[in-house]
Amino acid sequence: MTQLRLNRLIDDLLGDLGDPGLMWQVGAIALSILLGWGLSRLLRSWVRGDDTHTGVRRFGMESFGRVVGPLAIVCLLALSQVVLARWHHVNLIKLALPIFGSLAVIRFVFYLLRRVFARHGEIGAAVLTFEKIFQLVVWVAFALYITGYWDDIYRYLDNIVLHLGKNKVTVAEILQAAVSVVVLLVLAMWAGAALEERLMHVETLHSNLRVVMARVGRAVLIVIAVLFSLNMVGIDLTVLSVFGGALGVGLGFGLQKIASNYVSGFIILLDRSLAIGDMITVDKFSGRVARINTRYTVLAGLDGVESIVPNEMLVSGVVQNSSLTSKYVWLGTKVSVAYDTDLDFALKLLEEAAATVPRVLTERPPAATLLAFGADGLELQLGFWISDPENGRGGVTSDVNRAIWKALKDNQISVPFPQREMRIIGSIPPAVPLPEMRQSGDER
Repeated sequence: MTQLRLNRLIDDLLGDLGDPGLMWQVGAIALSILLGWGLSRLLRSWVRGDDTHTGVRRFGMESFGRVVGPLAIVCLLALSQVVLARWHHVNLIKLALPIFGSLAVIRFVFYLLRRVFARHGEIGAAVLTFEKIFQLVVWVAFALYITGYWDDIYRYLDNIVLHLGKNKVTVAEILQAAVSVVVLLVLAMWAGAALEERLMHVETLHSNLRVVMARVGRAVLIVIAVLFSLNMVGIDLTVLSVFGGALGVGLGFGLQKIASNYVSGFIILLDRSLAIGDMITVDKFSGRVARINTRYTVLAGLDGVESIVPNEMLVSGVVQNSSLTSKYVWLGTKVSVAYDTDLDFALKLLEEAAATVPRVLTERPPAATLLAFGADGLELQLGFWISDPENGRGGVTSDVNRAIWKALKDNQISVPFPQREMRIIGSIPPAVPLPEMRQSGDER
């Protein structure tokens, strides 16, 4: 039967060579390719020239532009087949349709994979390898379909029966189930990524609320896809109750920490105690909140080191947030001056020196105070405010100290350092020579 179908296909194509309508088929195919390619090129050029599409959105639009071309060609070829079938044979168009249909499927799957697993424009080696394997599988399937071997292979796989307990399933059913589950999961993940991208551009919502809605939406879509795919496969959903009971026991014994971190992640996002960009200190870790994941939070330190902090620590422990209600942070530095220094002039000089540093706030002016009467001089403290703690504190403190040092040197104000005097009370006893010295003197 396969050989008959292949021979019939070859005979139909050879018969079209003597048909006057062959040129109409060639023209329809060429015009469809030209229009499809032009539409794809126009869409990609428009995305590259539009400055409003940047980053992930630009990457996604350019990837979808590669799908538009073969998809438009398939639509135009289908329209041409309907129109030309009234007057001429369309066997050549029938052959071209699955070719460009396979190309459209390959491009669309590439688009979904890159939107889900390469959302930031960086395509990993695993994604590229899977794309090559999938492309090879699609073209092999197309060749089997054209030659007529597809039906024979399907019947062969459908006759192989596997016994799973009391149930009997065929290899064909298992492959269909696997394909349906994978397709639905990829579509759910793609829909979740599109929903997250859309929510992240809604400026009226708080950043934490956007993250929560995106993650809940993605989880709901994945759960729906899994349940729907299991129902399509024919698995009774009541078996999930047994799985749910086992999961509950596992959470009670060994997974309670993981579950606690996941719940804590949603609590942090919902109560808005932390937000991306805040400068926080928890335990011995400090830095800027770079990411809030469902299990952990990433702190980017000013030294370039990233700390992964479990969310449970952020909920149950004490957290210092420099940006919760206000980004203003008070810093202080100390300096000692000699006792013969004009105190009022020195205090005013410190305040003026700190005000010359660009990062020091002028609306909250620096304030200098007399801290203590030290053993070596007057101990003064200068306090000042900054509004950008994410840029670090050591740099601005160093700039303030340098300005203070320059101001003190310019005004001949000395900074005392510890000086000690040793006083010997009474007469100095005569020096007693050591035994070695006496022995060497006797020998001489």
